[in-house]
Parts: sequence; structure tokens; C-alpha cells
Amino acid sequence: MKVTISNKNKKDLFVALFQILKNCTSVVSASFQADKLHIQGMDKAHICLFNVNIQKSWFDEYVIEQQTQISFDTNIFHLVISTKQDSHNMTIHFDGDDSINVDLVAQEHLKGEFDKHFKIPLVDFDYEEMDIPNVEYDAEFSIAAKKICEITSQMMSFGTDINFKCSEERIDIITNGITGEMLVNIPIEDLTEYSIVEGEIIDLKYSLNYINKMCLTNKLSSEVQFCISAQYPMKIIYDLGDDSSLVFFMAPKISDD
Repeated sequence: MKVTISNKNKKDLFVALFQILKNCTSVVSASFQADKLHIQGMDKAHICLFNVNIQKSWFDEYVIEQQTQISFDTNIFHLVISTKQDSHNMTIHFDGDDSINVDLVAQEHLKGEFDKHFKIPLVDFDYEEMDIPNVEYDAEFSIAAKKICEITSQMMSFGTDINFKCSEERIDIITNGITGEMLVNIPIEDLTEYSIVEGEIIDLKYSLNYINKMCLTNKLSSEVQFCISAQYPMKIIYDLGDDSSLVFFMAPKISDD
């Protein structure tokens, strides 16, 4: 198994992806399949599920002789790939031993930029893959990642939960706690995309701590898509390009009433 990323933006995106994943879990099981890299897992509290699919075409080189599944420490892996420089090709390969290899090799030699080679030990990790059905959500909207990250970061000063209220006219996002309440009105015209079942009013609460820490970033794509329904976990989608994506699923909080 051998995969290579040469494109600067994709190298940065790959590092950002594992920066997010290490916030969710300390270990992942990565499946290098014939047509894609697939990673699925949950946080330790089983509140948030993530599902990563990066297509073969996303990589500059993708050579898989047979499907390979390897588990490794996300913190160590992120630490390693974060040492890349702009001139480096990032190559990840596995030769069937007890470690995964990461090579950061300059595309052309520049003075002061050196090649780096790492070995990361594999770990024993059992994860039972979940089948995620394709369902219809009551409301879906896309918003600038920078804006929603800014909102949730500010809300962390006021509460630990986040309440989404969606109607045909607008979306309200609310949090409250001992320091007070913060309510943000988002007009429909300010959204890139918005759809809601006619006449539907959605009022659901989620863990703000988890959404802010594990799900939201502006480093993966300029837009983030939210899919909300009372019947299903909320879905948060990042388009990584080339039909590749990172998707989070989070169940709503049960009302104390």
C-alpha cells in the first residue's frame, strides 16, 4: 500500500483532517480500499460518529494491491504529518510489518529543507463498522464555515448546549447558561442553500461542547452543510473535493422537561 499527496492545499487539508479526528478519538482504523480511503469511528463517549471517504482520485498517487486495514494513534500521526513543509511530497506506505511509514520528501531540493522519514507503530484496535442509511432530513442548510465556527466559539462563553430552531423564514441558534443567553438570527438569504419541509418548525438541542470541539472547523472547506431532523442524528458535512467528504453524526439532547 502506498499513497502520495503532492498538492499543497490537499496536504494542508489532510493535516487539518487529522487535527479534527484526534479531537474525536486517540485511535482510528483506516481502511485503504481499491477505490478510496475509508475511516469511521466514534468518540469515547459515543456521542459523535465520524465517517471519512477520500476517493482514489483525490490523491496524487494511490497504489493498493489488496485492501489494507491498519490502526494507529491519531495524535502521533497528526504530529508526524504536521512536520511537512510546502516543498514536501507526503507519502504514506505500509509494507506488512508492525508500523506505518510516512515519508516527507522534497519535490526538488531547496537549501534548508530536508527530507524526513517516520515509522509509526500500529496498535490493536477493534471497531465494529456501522451501516449508515441514506435518509431524508426535514431541514438542510449550508453556511460559511468561518461564520458558524465564529458563532459557536462565541457561544462557548454562554452555555454548553446549542439549540437550532428552523422555520421557513429563518434559523435561530441559541445557547444559555449562568452567564446569560446568546441568540443568533440567521436570515435565509444569508445561507448558501436552505430547504425545509413545508410548514415544518424544528426545535432541537445538541451538545455545544462536542460540536465546537469535534465537528466545526474552517480548515477543511469554505462551506459546511447541516442536516437536521427530529428522527435522526444531525449530520454535518464537509466537502473535501473530488467526491470526498468528512461527515459527522450527532444525536440531539433529550429535553429535561
